[in-house]
Amino acid sequence: MDVIKVKANSRTAAVAGAIAGIMREHKHADIQAIGAGAVNQAVKALVLAKGYLAEDGIPVACVPEFVDVEIDGKVRTAIKLVVDPVVPVVPKENLPAT
Repeated sequence: MDVIKVKANSRTAAVAGAIAGIMREHKHADIQAIGAGAVNQAVKALVLAKGYLAEDGIPVACVPEFVDVEIDGKVRTAIKLVVDPVVPVVPKENLPAT
């Protein structure tokens, strides 16, 4: 599966649609952004995608990470947003007796 790469001038609605589509199909998405403007667009797109997926009953969570990427022979630090579905936790008292 490919990483969704976001730039500062990426359209948030288009990125949100890509995130939602990948989550529906693969149940996992990685979003990568380098620079403040790109991270801003990625986070806004993630908020929109969260709403789209909530309408389909797919709650999601995001874990941010730093990653090093090589661009034109230079190593840059990017932010990677790892998105996965949330697995509901059933309280112990609600579990069936065994």
